Amino acid sequence: MEFEKGKLFYSIKEIANKLNVSESLLRYWEKKFSSISPARTAKGIRQYRLKDVDEIRLIYYLVKEKGMTLSGAQKKLKDNRDKIIHTEKIINCLKDVRAELASLKTEFDELDKLYGHYGHSFDE
Repeated sequence: MEFEKGKLFYSIKEIANKLNVSESLLRYWEKKFSSISPARTAKGIRQYRLKDVDEIRLIYYLVKEKGMTLSGAQKKLKDNRDKIIHTEKIINCLKDVRAELASLKTEFDELDKLYGHYGHSFDE
């Protein structure tokens, strides 16, 4: 889940779409985690900063990927924040590597279909 680093603010819709969660879930997490504190426009529209996005990503990792409860995620972030940040970054890097490898495999399979009749196989 990559977010544009140079962007100053993100809408709740952008974050929800990127994480494939509902906007109401993000609002709920905002109530449960004081570390998520988006700025608001004069009309009350939330504007999430990168620090908020990073916090939401950690909560998403703990709750949606690790299956923790919200209270468990709160405790984990309080007790082991640095370790969680490090682990989440490593897992995201590994997911990117896996996606790239899958893409390469698809390309090699296509090449094998085209040139496999010449007696060469990429499976060897």
